[in-house]
Amino acid sequence: MASQQILNVLVVDREMEAQQALKEVLTGEGWGVVCVSDPAQACEELRTHRIQLAILDVSPGTGGREALAALRALDRDLCVIATSSTASVELAVETMKHQAFHFLQKPIEPEEVLAVVKEAIRDRGLVVDLESRLNGEIGSRIRSRRHEVGLTLKQLANRTGLSVSLISQIELGKSAASMSTMYKLAAALGVKMSWFFETL
Repeated sequence: MASQQILNVLVVDREMEAQQALKEVLTGEGWGVVCVSDPAQACEELRTHRIQLAILDVSPGTGGREALAALRALDRDLCVIATSSTASVELAVETMKHQAFHFLQKPIEPEEVLAVVKEAIRDRGLVVDLESRLNGEIGSRIRSRRHEVGLTLKQLANRTGLSVSLISQIELGKSAASMSTMYKLAAALGVKMSWFFETL
């Protein structure tokens, strides 16, 4: 069974419509969402909930910029995506000085926010499903090594006695390889089994 770690997101936005739109997009992915309208409450939410990522409106006059500074003082590792209804290079630069992960201009398209959150999950190691991440990384390494040594899926299947379908599923991160399968793949690819797990 997969070891699930649900991504918990704090949405801070005075506009209820924007807040609700973000909540729908994020919960649609199975992520936990806490919403607040008052930026001054953001730090309290961070103290009382396990929050990994915050989407914070820093538009002028909202108190968002002050909340960003306060959040950063409270948790230097928190991943923050800043949003604003005002197009301003100065504002974007200021948020980046507070180590915001990204700056999004309102109105935000659902695809855009999902792309940035998924980028944050990857880049910041905000692990959502530990087993899926491990399977994906091992699969990617197997595929890269297979290409490096110039083998097709069929050739690797012939070398290992495994089916093309199984190797393909492992490479795509959709199946976990057993220890004996890993041993066969390592031998066929000319690597030690430990190579699959280096730096994971």
